[in-house]
Amino acid sequence: MRIAVLDDYAETIRTLRCFARLAGHDVVVFTDHVQDDDVLAERLRDADALVLIRERTEIRASLLARLPRLRLISQRSAYPHIDVDACTRHGVVVCSNLHQGTPSYAAAELTWGLILAAARRIPEQVAALRAGRWQTAVGATLRGKVLGLLGYGRIARALSRYAAAFEMPVVVWAREASRDAARRDGLGVAANRRELFAQSDVLSLQLRLVDATRGIVTAGDLALMKPDALLVNTSRAGLIAPGALVAALRAGRPGMAAVDVYEEEPITDPLDPLLQLPNALCTPHIGYVTREEFELQFDDVFAQIVAFDAGSPINVVNPEALEG
Repeated sequence: MRIAVLDDYAETIRTLRCFARLAGHDVVVFTDHVQDDDVLAERLRDADALVLIRERTEIRASLLARLPRLRLISQRSAYPHIDVDACTRHGVVVCSNLHQGTPSYAAAELTWGLILAAARRIPEQVAALRAGRWQTAVGATLRGKVLGLLGYGRIARALSRYAAAFEMPVVVWAREASRDAARRDGLGVAANRRELFAQSDVLSLQLRLVDATRGIVTAGDLALMKPDALLVNTSRAGLIAPGALVAALRAGRPGMAAVDVYEEEPITDPLDPLLQLPNALCTPHIGYVTREEFELQFDDVFAQIVAFDAGSPINVVNPEALEG
């Protein structure tokens, strides 16, 4: 099979141990990001299979109509960036292991790293030292501070365990079943959403982005936060109403944000409003970007390709496409 891999920013795919699964296949890897249909149609015109790295590139009906050879899209995790119905109409099988039984420890670790870095003002101190200045700021201790979790899924559970090691009380607000799970785990549950925002010293957004959660964090919610509180978003930018975070940080509630996700990615404009704020710590969506996580994810992605090529596809999202 001729296999195309998109958006391998750091040229990592060929260096993974699991890449050996594709031995005998013709693989081309693209390291830049392109969303233009004309460019993608040219690049993918000979591809039988397409490997996507999470949600970096959208695959919509207009592009699929120009890829008559394409038979398979293989990826891992959720697929809001793929027009599955259009894939089915064009006979393109979508395979994606949703890994519902395990959290992304890489994302949980990055979230905690951002919390530590923001609380102790580590990036600012490093930059000052490199510029010849000594101790330019005073950080904050996490012990005793309240960690708020909006949502209580797999990553949030991992964060609650990290918080216990730092002697931070945890308060959760989520749907009823998740609140019950948090209680069973011995965690605090806020009386309501307003209390969660008002009470948290550190508030981490841990929700999936679906229609019901898009824009769920409003300007009013952010205005309830303490002036020295930290908001952390390593989930999805769309959870926050457009423009609300920048406005809130400019107003001083919360006092700081640590962000790994953005409405439009990749961000290459250093003048982006969020990047310009001194109280915003921003990383380029690296929550899942570790070698260990890539080995785990792409072992699944490549196994799906091998199974499809052998005539026994696995993790099929649209089985109707197999009937054509």
